[in-house]
Amino acid sequence: MPPEAPKIVVIGGVAAGMKTACRLMRVQPASQVVVIDKSKEISYGACSLPYYIEGLFEDLDEVRKTPVGVVRDEKFFANCKGFEVLTLTEAVAIDRQRKTVRVKNVESGEEREIPYSQLVLATGNRPLMPPLPGIDLKGVYPLKTMGDARRILDKARSATRVVVVGGGFIGLEVAEALIHRGLDVTLVEMKNQVMAGLLDAGMAALVHRELRKKGVNLRLAEGLQSIDGRQGEVAGVKTSKGHYPADLVIVAIGVRPEVGLAKAAGLEIGATGSLLVDERMRSSDPAIYGAGDCVESKHLLSGGKVYVPQGSTANKQGRVVADNVAGLEASFPGVLSTLIVKVFDCNVTRTGLLAEEASKCGFDPVTVLVPSADRAHTDPGSKPILIKLTADRVSRKVLGAQILGPGDVAKRIDTLVAGITLGITVDQLAQLDLAYAPPFSSAMDPLHQAANALRNKLDGFMESLEPAAVYEKQQKGEDFVLLDVRSPKEYEEVRIPGALLIPLGALRGRLQELPKDKEIIPFCKISLRGYEAALILKAAGFSRVRYMEGGILAWPCPLETG
Repeated sequence: MPPEAPKIVVIGGVAAGMKTACRLMRVQPASQVVVIDKSKEISYGACSLPYYIEGLFEDLDEVRKTPVGVVRDEKFFANCKGFEVLTLTEAVAIDRQRKTVRVKNVESGEEREIPYSQLVLATGNRPLMPPLPGIDLKGVYPLKTMGDARRILDKARSATRVVVVGGGFIGLEVAEALIHRGLDVTLVEMKNQVMAGLLDAGMAALVHRELRKKGVNLRLAEGLQSIDGRQGEVAGVKTSKGHYPADLVIVAIGVRPEVGLAKAAGLEIGATGSLLVDERMRSSDPAIYGAGDCVESKHLLSGGKVYVPQGSTANKQGRVVADNVAGLEASFPGVLSTLIVKVFDCNVTRTGLLAEEASKCGFDPVTVLVPSADRAHTDPGSKPILIKLTADRVSRKVLGAQILGPGDVAKRIDTLVAGITLGITVDQLAQLDLAYAPPFSSAMDPLHQAANALRNKLDGFMESLEPAAVYEKQQKGEDFVLLDVRSPKEYEEVRIPGALLIPLGALRGRLQELPKDKEIIPFCKISLRGYEAALILKAAGFSRVRYMEGGILAWPCPLETG
């Protein structure tokens, strides 16, 4: 008799679990694969849920359809992929010695055991719902599942005032979705910036400006204390600084890896609180693998363990699991914490390490902030973007980047991800043979411009300050000259309070108006003219000169207009 085919049990039927099962049936068709999920709705793209709430598509099942419109349900996987999916079935215990999983039908309560030769934990994560008064009121929801999205949209149709708690990606996306639906939205964030730990304060301040411009009542440094109700329905939110009426509350303060089964089975949990796995995605039990939002990853630059749940990562890890289960050699090298989000008209993305993180990892980080157009200025679709690039002073290797603006940020961050993964230096970045045509880029791509600016800084050709640092100097009352070298027309339209106007073309003839015993900080719209002004001042004997990076486009604080 031929040997019995291995039985692979996968717990979790969304990204990582389904990628594992589908890939395994391709490379090892004789496998017996069973996927277990306690929900009825499987294999859906949760990242699209905010856009359903916004109304960009009407059929919620779109998030679990193939590109040709077929719903990915149990029949689809049985008929097209060749494996069994048990929905409405909860895995309640793992017996590692006997290699069985005890499962329970969530409707009938009936329990049974399923044997496995190898087990895959793709249990995902769960939204963090703090144990505060009122958290169980009707109208208070997280956004994780298709059911959550239905409940939020049903309530939003009759609501007028919404409070979104949390300034991470989900909070930002839901806030935008509900603003577009015409609701009054307050966003409450416990920290003093949105996307804390992902963007530095100066870049986050530009996101704050976009949120407020679009009508979001942004409340920073306010911790949620309780949720008020009336007759079982939500009525408002109380924070450490105020009270906000609400018909609907979205709690988006983060997620936690779903590792209860793993802990109970005695599997090792990592420092991040998620399942510890090796490069082959094996847990501390060689017969059990983990993938997706329940596991931790290695950061490619720091070498440390990080928890960065992403659908893209889950799919890559699922493929690695399947290949290893099938006896193929595969590994998952790690992540750079690359993230991207749309916040109204501002596209926001980041990868690698922030400067503060890089310092803690033993690097000597140097940063530069460079605005530019995403394509040639002659193209009618040209839009600005702002790149903050970080490199190591000694090795000159690129360590990270933050990019935002209404222009194309995605292809720039993806280029940087590839470069950082391969150890690119700023000098190599400045010489990359990037595609050029006016509808797509300028002759010197924004990445080239940022790399060259950082090279100038590394090579000591010029000193500079970020706008946030300049604003801090103003707030402290320091005695310096903030020199605006734009045209009078530009100055009349918008300006930084307290700046002195001397257009670049007039600077050489008006040097006597500037004190040589004070620090002078020139700037313009994007600080290209600011940099040129600094060179003029240096050549004229002014020793305390640092131009302001990013110019007025990167100024994160109030501006005067008119």
